[in-house]
Amino acid sequence: MLISRSFTELMLYRASVTLSYQILAVTVGWHIYDETRDVMSLGLIGLAEVVPYFCAALFAGHAVDVLSKKKIAMLGCAIHAVIAALMVAVALGLFSRSGARSDWLIYVGMGLAGLARALIRPTYQVLFAQVLAREDFARGSAVGTVVMQIAQVSGPALGGLLIAWKGLTCAYVASGMFAMTGMLGLVLLKYNEEPRPQTDASVWTSIVEGLRFVMSKQIILAALALDMFAVLFGGAVSMLPAFIEEILNGNPENLGWLRAAPALGATVVGVWLARRPVDDDAGKYLMAAVGGFGLTVIGFGLSTSFWTAAFCLMLSGVFDGVSVVLRSTILQLTTPDQMRGRVAAINGIFIGSSNEIGALESGIAATVLGLSASIVFGGVMTLLVTAVCFVAAPTLRRLHLRDLHKELS
Repeated sequence: MLISRSFTELMLYRASVTLSYQILAVTVGWHIYDETRDVMSLGLIGLAEVVPYFCAALFAGHAVDVLSKKKIAMLGCAIHAVIAALMVAVALGLFSRSGARSDWLIYVGMGLAGLARALIRPTYQVLFAQVLAREDFARGSAVGTVVMQIAQVSGPALGGLLIAWKGLTCAYVASGMFAMTGMLGLVLLKYNEEPRPQTDASVWTSIVEGLRFVMSKQIILAALALDMFAVLFGGAVSMLPAFIEEILNGNPENLGWLRAAPALGATVVGVWLARRPVDDDAGKYLMAAVGGFGLTVIGFGLSTSFWTAAFCLMLSGVFDGVSVVLRSTILQLTTPDQMRGRVAAINGIFIGSSNEIGALESGIAATVLGLSASIVFGGVMTLLVTAVCFVAAPTLRRLHLRDLHKELS
């Protein structure tokens, strides 16, 4: 049954930890740009997060497959709470009273956020598969996307409002409170955890086994690569603090709303897909969605008004929402239970790390090409990647989800 107590508690955990991260991200972006006035500093935030994430993700995926999922997820939430406390101290100037700059502590905090995300991402995917039946995966993926996107809508907006109302400290405190709420959701979560596999294989052997599985599945590999490059080149959201300041002459409230606009679009399409899940031509819909995402990024880069920018970002969220739901369903339907943690971690490296690397790419491109031109360039590259994938991955292009259901039966 899709709507159950366990699934509701899992959604509480996902919503809370997403709110914690989103408020942290929007507040850190405003904080560092306000101090440096340098678009490159926004890109370096992404680098600071992705390095520890990339280093820890595969080991975290192995741990999730052999250890307690709940305890690993709770550790991730606890790290978010620690980050919030650290950022409060930085915002209050507790580390800079001697006159020394404390910008580097912001990057330390985001590095810890990367470590937390390496733990949180695979645990959610494994817990999702354990509280739902296989026939509910498509609808469950859509509902999970809606919950995540609602949090991504309200998180940045709330962060921007808190910055404008009470300042950075209040926003960081809110991030920490939501992290603690995520821990509460995990404490309440009840499910029948499958017996942990007994194996004498080394950690590295286990990781290599997961990598070989992904590389042997053309559908998984093509879907991950398509989304990875789209996110890598279409990372316009990371440049929002500079875009607001230099082009729209905005304020923290506008930053929050623009950052929330993609999630609003994804929420709308997620509700639709929860009621009408895609089955036929899933591969074509996935490729069309990524192409549409590239077009909306181009539109955003050419925007000169708040409402045009918001509309383009909302449409980008619609297309991205379709992509997320379809990719998540494909992964859930093609991954064996005993390998879900490692496959989710590999998926995180493809998709999650590309967000931060994309932020760095956007910062470099903005420095070289100019802000608007760099965003348009990213959208054009996304269209090019989609075209290449359409030609090079016929198995994905012809995919129907019903075929995956037949393989499992």
